[in-house]
Amino acid sequence: MNEMLTRNIPPITAETAEYWASCARHELQIQRCLECGTCQFFPRIMCTACSGKSLRWVRASGRGQVKSFTIVRRAVSEAYAAEVPYVVALVELEEGPTMMSNVVVGNVDEIRIGMPLEVVFDDWPEGVSIPKFKPRMV
Repeated sequence: MNEMLTRNIPPITAETAEYWASCARHELQIQRCLECGTCQFFPRIMCTACSGKSLRWVRASGRGQVKSFTIVRRAVSEAYAAEVPYVVALVELEEGPTMMSNVVVGNVDEIRIGMPLEVVFDDWPEGVSIPKFKPRMV
């Protein structure tokens, strides 16, 4: 029964350790290629644009917009039952990459494509800080 109440904790690997450490500090960081300048997310060992291996962690602005979304009205497990309904979105960051995250909004029916967002962090009791987004006034 306890298994059903356990949230899915993201694995911390050599490639993602700096990302999760920055989230713990409530900073959103992404990788930037020192060879071609492309920013990317999710963390990788090489650049997705030029295959360069010189990547640097940079602090992202934390701003973006909804590229696509779905509203989850039925929890995937009991661990998430208290959160429904919730929004899962593809968020296009100002720096270029797209990341999947939740959008925290008072009324899930207000979400729309192109909605401006800013990052917020949800500190889970399991010891991880999860980046989420909320609507941003422009």
